[in-house]
Amino acid sequence: MTSLPERFRAAARGAGATASDADLDAAATYLLTRWTEPQRHYHDVAHLSAVLTVVDQWADLAPNPDRVRLAAWMHDAVYDPRALGDANERDSAEFAAGLLATLGVPESVAADVARLVGLTAGHATDETDPDGELLCDADLAILAADAERYATYAAAIRREYAHVPDADFRAGRSRVLHELLRLPSIYRHAPIRAQWESRAQANLTNELEALA
Repeated sequence: MTSLPERFRAAARGAGATASDADLDAAATYLLTRWTEPQRHYHDVAHLSAVLTVVDQWADLAPNPDRVRLAAWMHDAVYDPRALGDANERDSAEFAAGLLATLGVPESVAADVARLVGLTAGHATDETDPDGELLCDADLAILAADAERYATYAAAIRREYAHVPDADFRAGRSRVLHELLRLPSIYRHAPIRAQWESRAQANLTNELEALA
C-alpha cells in the first residue's frame, strides 16, 4: 500500500512541485505532525486518509485532481477547536499557499489550492467548480456513514469541543447541521449525491433530533 508521504509526493509532483523528493517527504512528515495534534479527535490522520480515498475514488470528476489532493492535505492543517468563525480554514489556506510556494509549486496552482481549502469553511460551491465540489464532497463523506460510524464521528466532534458547555454545544452544533441541510444538496457531484445524499440527510436529521 502506498504510504501517505508517497501520496503527498505524487500529488505535489502532479501539481508542478520542483522541490526534491527529500523536501517533499519532509513536508509530508511535517503535515502529519499537524494532523496528529492532541486536540484532534475527528480531524486527524484518519480523516485525512478518508478524504484522500474519496478523492482518489472519484478523481475523474475533477479537472485537477492533484490540486484537490493537496487541498485535502491542507484543509485542516490548522485546527484549533477554540478558533472563531472560519479562522481555521482561512489560516489553513494561508498556510497552504506558503508551504506550496516553498516546494516550487507554481504560484497560480498554489493560489488555487488555497482557494479550494477556503471552500471547506461553508462547503458552498457550484457546478462551475468541479474541483471544489469534489473536495467538499470528500470532506463531508462521513455524513453518509452507517449509523455506528456516524455516532463515533459525532462523539469525536463532541470531544474536540469538550471545553464548550453542553447547552452551548447543542446550540452551535444544531446551527452547523441546519446550515448543511440548507445547502442545495449536501453532495454536489451527481454520482456521489446519488449514492450518499439520502443517508446523509437522515443522519443529520437524526442527530438534530437527538440534540433537541
